[in-house]
Amino acid sequence: MATIQASILLFRSASPSTTLTPKVQTRRLSAHQHQMNSFISKLNGQQKFYTMTKTSTRRHRNRSRINSRGHEVEPNIEASEELHSMMNLVADRAEMHQNIGIQRDNWNHLLLTSINGMTVTAATMAALAAVSGEGNSLLALKLASTILYVVATGVLLVMNKIQPSQLAEEQRNASRLFKQLHEQIKSGITLRKPTSNNVKDAIERVLAIDRAYPLPLLGAMLDKFPKAVEPAVWWPKEMRNQKEISGGGGEGRRNGWSEELEEEMREVVGVMKRKDGAEYLRLSKLVLKVNKVLAVTGPWLTGLAAVGSALVGTPWIGSWAMVIGVVFGALATVVNTIEHGVQVGMIFEMYRSSAGFFMLMEESIESTLEEREAEERENGEVFETEVALKLGRSLSELKNLASTSSSSSSSSNSEPTEEFASKLF
Repeated sequence: MATIQASILLFRSASPSTTLTPKVQTRRLSAHQHQMNSFISKLNGQQKFYTMTKTSTRRHRNRSRINSRGHEVEPNIEASEELHSMMNLVADRAEMHQNIGIQRDNWNHLLLTSINGMTVTAATMAALAAVSGEGNSLLALKLASTILYVVATGVLLVMNKIQPSQLAEEQRNASRLFKQLHEQIKSGITLRKPTSNNVKDAIERVLAIDRAYPLPLLGAMLDKFPKAVEPAVWWPKEMRNQKEISGGGGEGRRNGWSEELEEEMREVVGVMKRKDGAEYLRLSKLVLKVNKVLAVTGPWLTGLAAVGSALVGTPWIGSWAMVIGVVFGALATVVNTIEHGVQVGMIFEMYRSSAGFFMLMEESIESTLEEREAEERENGEVFETEVALKLGRSLSELKNLASTSSSSSSSSNSEPTEEFASKLF
């Protein structure tokens, strides 16, 4: 009995300790569960914030695909990557054209020196054959002189066809234009968010420069003696994707533009068309005619000199063979030196490119004025400064030029005379 009571007491004393253990575990689990619930709630909040951010980012990207005129464009990141690749390509093109320009300039000097050397040597041999040549020595001098004249004629025909000095000038222009395009792309990436329209514009400009100044020599070489002289064009035909004819200048001054500034730009365009563009076209036509005459005269002189040297010592022609062989050879040297030493082909290309520059200026000003909204244009004051500096004038000189042209046009409807144009320029 005592044993049973002791067991009951022992059970009662032990039961509270056994019952306390689950309570301690329950409190620990509750605290842990509370921490887990708090952590899960934080995760849910972060997930909700991430979902909202992702949704807003998607909406922002969708908005970025629409430009100010409502046209769909590519995302800015992809356009930036494409423009960076385009910028590296343009830099490589500029270096290629620069290296080829140096090479073709070396061609001009090397071929001119070689042709003049052969011509002078052939003339000397023809003179020696006529003076002291007899028997085999006469035959050797005549044969050597004739061969040198024939070779000089062939090389001169090729040289006059490809015009190395003009080729070198074309590559120099291409290198300069590609460097300008490289800087424009670089500044466009830095100053504003590029779009797919900027990528298309860069591609069109690269292709336009390639068409104006092709890189390969054979198959795509420009005609060095065109029938009709036109200004060089190295820009896309459509300066802007959408042009809207302006219905007139707005009231007041918006984005730096005013009616007075628009009228000033129109007068500047008129002066460039009447004076600068026409003058450079006239000079390019004149230089082209001179180059044609020199290109035909040189091979004719060396060819006749070859015939004269071959007839040295012939009884029925006498001393005239020596005169033809020596004098025509000397004249051929003078003509070749004038044509390729003075680089007449390069001068023609310079005048043609200058006419193209003024044509580009005219189209740029006209396309800017044709924008209906002044806010869509470049800032008027900045644009006026750019035009003045590109024309080599200050703002006051540009304004005086426009005002003088306007007063002259109002006083007379006829074209300005050469005396008036000389006063202007």
